[in-house]
Amino acid sequence: MFTGIIEATAKVLKMSTNALTLERPKSFDDINIGSSIAVSGVCLSIVSFDQMSMSFDVVETTFEKTKLGELLVGDPVNLERAMKANGRFEGHMVLGHCEGVGRVGELRKGVGGTILLVQIPTHLQKYIVLHGSIAIDGVALTVAGLSGAQLSVALIPHTLSCTTLGLLSTGDAVNIETDILGKYILTAHDKK
Repeated sequence: MFTGIIEATAKVLKMSTNALTLERPKSFDDINIGSSIAVSGVCLSIVSFDQMSMSFDVVETTFEKTKLGELLVGDPVNLERAMKANGRFEGHMVLGHCEGVGRVGELRKGVGGTILLVQIPTHLQKYIVLHGSIAIDGVALTVAGLSGAQLSVALIPHTLSCTTLGLLSTGDAVNIETDILGKYILTAHDKK
């Protein structure tokens, strides 16, 4: 499990049809083979690493159903190590199970802050709640506005500087994970 509090960003070093290699942040000094890392919100397991890089096997479905399939060498990604059982819970419950890909409508920078507008896939709309939790590219955020298929989130300067969200442009893909607690409640209610 993750919290959506991004620890580092890294660049894509290598891509293939079934693998991804990223820069290894210096702060990731406790990783092992099998360690779970959220890569822009997608939970992947480390299969090899050295001082400079870490590699992951990626199945075809993951490349197809997330924005990972659109990445190019040099692209930045958000990274978070799995939460330790005795760690502080500072974000919200994020599983790293991306449910769909949204598209950036606009990154509106203003004097009072920055608003990110994202078009959400139809199948996820019923799970999004105004002022509820959402993970966009693995970043724990609060839904600030909701209008049909578009949601907005407010981004503070720290989030803009410490994640890849400040680099987004109109049309860019973003991984979406809705709030798991709300999804379970709605799904259980639908089954009655």
